[in-house]
Amino acid sequence: MLGVLFAHQTTADRLDRGIDAPVVNWLAGHQTMASWLAFPGSLIPAAALSAAIAVACLLAGRLNGAVLAITAVPAVTGLNDGLLKHLVDRTYLGVLSFPSGHTAAVFGLAAAVAVLLLAAPQPAGTVSLRVLLTVAVVLLGGVVAIGVMGQRWHYFTDTVAGAAVGIGTVCGLAFVLDLPVVARLLARVSRLWPMARPEASV
Repeated sequence: MLGVLFAHQTTADRLDRGIDAPVVNWLAGHQTMASWLAFPGSLIPAAALSAAIAVACLLAGRLNGAVLAITAVPAVTGLNDGLLKHLVDRTYLGVLSFPSGHTAAVFGLAAAVAVLLLAAPQPAGTVSLRVLLTVAVVLLGGVVAIGVMGQRWHYFTDTVAGAAVGIGTVCGLAFVLDLPVVARLLARVSRLWPMARPEASV
């Protein structure tokens, strides 16, 4: 719906101006800080976080979780930058901006962490830690959104759309990985990994 509302726009609407302006003004003299705030949503840190999550899943014997972690960012980025930005064709200072790719990547990782830590059965004594880790990654997504607005790469609504794309794509991937045919395939592959538990859902 946001894509329909903001298609082919080249300027901010009233909502964007009301939220963007204080962020841009706050970070106007601190562009280095804005760059660091946006940095976790760029390719290298997002890939590193994906790899760390995948390794943790493999060590825990969750092959499907590792697949989710490895495919999340590429799927989100491909959908976001390869299709939606061109389809909506909204620009900020002449550059395609809707949805925000940085925000989509981080919220995709946040969704993957939430699925892996909150949706599947876990040891009873780790609830607080799992919730804390999930909240931390969600807050990281908020930090990235502030950074890309401060850099004047994206409007506020670009970041909202990016978060929606990231979360929605990863939820879709999780459902695909839990399909019986995919689960059976992963079960076969998991026999090569002694610690894997093919019976565990994502």
